[in-house]
Amino acid sequence: MGKFVIKQTKTGIKFDLKAGNGEVIATSEVYASEAACRGGIASVQKNAPEAAIENQTVEGFATEKHPKFEVYTDKGGEFRFRLKATNGQIIAVSEGYKAIASCLNGIESVKKNAPDAAIVEE
Repeated sequence: MGKFVIKQTKTGIKFDLKAGNGEVIATSEVYASEAACRGGIASVQKNAPEAAIENQTVEGFATEKHPKFEVYTDKGGEFRFRLKATNGQIIAVSEGYKAIASCLNGIESVKKNAPDAAIVEE
């Protein structure tokens, strides 16, 4: 069972979505308030299960409507995803993955874990 972990940073507050094994599968931006952070969590819980996957690593990829997971290659050549809400705002991002299959597994993990994940404060 996954969980959202809310934590303070030097500049605000953010969350990590962790899988049952404790691995971080998605991270938020830094929010100014805990209320805004919890709103971000609610948005991930609502949008992740229904979000389409837009694989931007393939030529001529199909553009999907929001909400969506965008899969892309970063400057270091690793695969990453970002989850965008219905308004187009980025609400969660992944770490870098060496293989696209691992990145896609990360998306499936977010879809599976986010809706029922507990929210804890660190």
